[in-house]
Amino acid sequence: MGRRSSASSAEPLLPAALKGGGGGGRAMLQRCVSRADDELQWFRSCLRWVCMDHSGPWGAALSWLLFLLLAVAVPAAAHFMLVFRASRMPFSAVVQVSLSAASAAGFLCLSSCFRRIGLRRLLYLDKLRDKSDRVRLNYTARLSFSFRLLASLVAPCFAAEAAYKVWWYATSGDRVPFFGNDVLSNVLACSIEMASWMYRSAIYLLTCVLFRLICHLQGLRLEDFAGTLLVEVEEGRAGVERVLREHLDIRKQLKVISHRFRKFIVASLLIGTASQFASVLVTTRHDSVDDFLNTSELALCSIVLMSGLIIILSSAAKITHQAQALTGQTTKWHACCTIEPVPEDEAEPGSNQNSMLEVEPVSDSDCESSEETGDEDLLENTKIMLPQAHVISFQKRQALVTYLENNRAGITVFGFTLDRSYLHTIFMLEWTLFLWLLGKTIGFS
Repeated sequence: MGRRSSASSAEPLLPAALKGGGGGGRAMLQRCVSRADDELQWFRSCLRWVCMDHSGPWGAALSWLLFLLLAVAVPAAAHFMLVFRASRMPFSAVVQVSLSAASAAGFLCLSSCFRRIGLRRLLYLDKLRDKSDRVRLNYTARLSFSFRLLASLVAPCFAAEAAYKVWWYATSGDRVPFFGNDVLSNVLACSIEMASWMYRSAIYLLTCVLFRLICHLQGLRLEDFAGTLLVEVEEGRAGVERVLREHLDIRKQLKVISHRFRKFIVASLLIGTASQFASVLVTTRHDSVDDFLNTSELALCSIVLMSGLIIILSSAAKITHQAQALTGQTTKWHACCTIEPVPEDEAEPGSNQNSMLEVEPVSDSDCESSEETGDEDLLENTKIMLPQAHVISFQKRQALVTYLENNRAGITVFGFTLDRSYLHTIFMLEWTLFLWLLGKTIGFS
């Protein structure tokens, strides 16, 4: 990627100096010719397949037309024209409304972002030019992994839905009154329904995976912030003002991410909650026919919605936890610099001036704890850092710690921080409502 293509083409994610290593999984992300779509080729292809390319007016018009057809018209026709059994009507209504609402939330969020800023700026690839090599390399790996994650979520659900639809049309006594030939009518109706299911689930899960990828980029920046920037400050290669600017930039980007996805997060939470409660209502009615024919599609719909919701909430909570753990990391750095041993000529006779910072031998428990530590705990290591130079005054370090303590970063939704305690609150509210609903339907208490 040595040469530039044109003024309109964005700079590639990886510079030429980083092209030495890498496996086959990164081949498409590291081509020799500089093109704007090198790193995003898989995502752009995926967007074209689901007609989410809003780069031009014709693409946007086609995208809206396909959305209205597969997310609105086909589900409505499938519910009112293809469901002949009265016992199956409530289950079909929950499935069609839930999937259409979830895909609408994802479609509106993505179309708004693509129309205003585009895919490259949405993924913050334009902000990676001045970042470290570690951040850029890891983010490239995250790009390719996100596409595999999306495929691993959509493909099994679509395969299960296709098997269910084929079995239903093959064994059900109901017939589609479109053509005189029953086989042709069933094949046509089954194909249209599977296309609608694939489109709606892919749009919703694509939005969730993109949100997860954006959060991971900020997590990489936070890890780089704690791992290298503080060391550079302590060694005198950078000043406190650089740390402050970097944290302000991360905090600003997290606010922008929260603003772009807050409506989608709230909509996903409400749609998922309403869908699960509606599922409980239709399956616990006294006249409900809970057989494999009626409940299979409802279970697949719940899997899709809950998978996306878990991705959203876990990604938001993880990046918020990392941002808050940065305060503890900086406080530890400040403490280690403060208790640095005094020079030999100022030490008292017979005293061990290095006793407070003496590095302890690594024990087996330390090795086990380091192996069990995940990516989310990289900012919470317990190793004592040994300062090498008195380059930052105590007042500057204390001011930096005070600033971080009073300016916590993270993903927020209308002022509420999505951290782990907030997830616990959501879980308890959901569990309470679930038990109350069971008490109203089957008398559970």
